This record gives sequence, structure tokens and C-alpha cells, in this order.
Amino acid sequence: MRSTHEMMCNHLLFQQQRTFIQMRTSLKVVDNSGAKRVACIQALKGKKGARLGDTIVCSVKEAQPGGKVKKGEVHYGVVVRAAMPRGRCDGSEVKFDDNAVVLINKHGEPIGTRVFGPVPHELRKKKHVKILSLAEHIA
Repeated sequence: MRSTHEMMCNHLLFQQQRTFIQMRTSLKVVDNSGAKRVACIQALKGKKGARLGDTIVCSVKEAQPGGKVKKGEVHYGVVVRAAMPRGRCDGSEVKFDDNAVVLINKHGEPIGTRVFGPVPHELRKKKHVKILSLAEHIA
């Protein structure tokens, strides 16, 4: 019979550690700009990496044929879903199953015209109201 301490340690070993979005992190694109997957080149805010609502520089790794963006192009993106937990002011935490991004241009406007999946309302504080207005579901 195992002790509860051993079972807890084993459970923590098998859980994946959720960290910041940093260089070479692969992210899903959740708009209709034509890109499917991007890789983070640089997080524009902090030293450690990007969190929910932060802007990153990313390179398109997979793209749909006939889309607005092509494979190999470099664009800015806003992190709209992150697997790393983010605390809210009411004491709850928000975290998602995947890391997702919406591609934006130099002026901060989204390249696509639709945003798929849930988007957290924390983007309002980061001045990304246009992305919130395009989203189909706000979490």
C-alpha cells in the first residue's frame, strides 16, 4: 500500500510543467488569416516570455494555400490562449488546453476577420478590444 505522499509525488512527476511562451514555442493560429501554426521568435514584453494577452513576434510554419499570409513570413501575434495558469482578481485562475495566437499587423489590427474558440476578457486590459469584438466566445 502506497502512502498518500508517494502518490502525490508521482502525480506531480507525470504532470507537464506549464511555462511561459518563449522562443521556438509552437502555437496554433485561431483566426482566418491563412496560417495554421506559428513559432514564437521573440516575446516583446518580459525577459522570461509571453503570457496571456502579450504580443510576440512569430514565424509562420504552416499555412493554408490561398491565405493572406504565407509560410516563412514574420508577423506580430497576440497570445489569446495559454496553457500557463493566469490568476484573476476575483481569485480564480484561467488556463487553456493549448497555446493559441491571433496574427496582427504593425498597427495592432488583426489580419483575419474572424477569431475561433474562446478568448479571455483579460485582452480588454491589454487594449486588444478589436480581437474581443471578432471573437465568437469570451471566457
